[in-house]
Amino acid sequence: MGAVMLEVLLPTEPSKTSVTDMLNIQGLQKTTLLDYPGHVAATVFLGGCNMRCKFCHNMEMVQSAGPAQYSEDEILGFLKKRRGILEGVCITGGEPTLYPDLPDLIRHIKDIGMNVKLDTNGTNPEMLSSLAGSGLIDYAAMDIKSSFSGYPKVCGTADIDLAPIKESIGLLLGGICDYEFRTTAVEEYLDIDDVREIAQMIKGAERYFLQGYVESEFVPDKTLHPVPKEKLLQYQKELSKYIKHVEIRGL
Repeated sequence: MGAVMLEVLLPTEPSKTSVTDMLNIQGLQKTTLLDYPGHVAATVFLGGCNMRCKFCHNMEMVQSAGPAQYSEDEILGFLKKRRGILEGVCITGGEPTLYPDLPDLIRHIKDIGMNVKLDTNGTNPEMLSSLAGSGLIDYAAMDIKSSFSGYPKVCGTADIDLAPIKESIGLLLGGICDYEFRTTAVEEYLDIDDVREIAQMIKGAERYFLQGYVESEFVPDKTLHPVPKEKLLQYQKELSKYIKHVEIRGL
């Protein structure tokens, strides 16, 4: 996540009271050069998530109930004023695909003339497929939380259904839109065996990023550590046997 102008990020869970509340817009980063590769962009944060990753930087936003901080009209009004300056919008969370009205928000953003990048954990392949098939997203970044065997531990959900995640991986590998896969590299959750399994999970992918873990105020587990640089380089070498472009972010 970029760090230029980050506004309110407050606790929330998906609300069902109205169209605007269902979107539950919890934050707006007015300018970022990091969140949407190759674009000057804004980032819109939607609250609520169906995972509870112990290294999540936005845990306060995703796990507690709270009102939306922005209306859709406020977001669109801001984007219209920045037309010609901003090239794109990154929609992140939380997990944006939880919201049935997400396509409407993106459609309005596209009407303004901006490209859209979607961040997702891959648990809603139907939404991912629909957005890509309708030309509503230009780029998708899917988090690979761990090896499949490690997902329950990493995500804090013992009964997690891996089938939708596998389906989303297949959709992106099949070329439904431009994409990247990425993993936050936490020492306690990522070892060489996990890396080898991940390499097979996304074998043939165009690009994959190992993201260095950095502790922040809202990370729920303060005992976690980043993977050391020498290990990251080892992991990069292993992954590069099966993936076209492997890069380390955040060293």
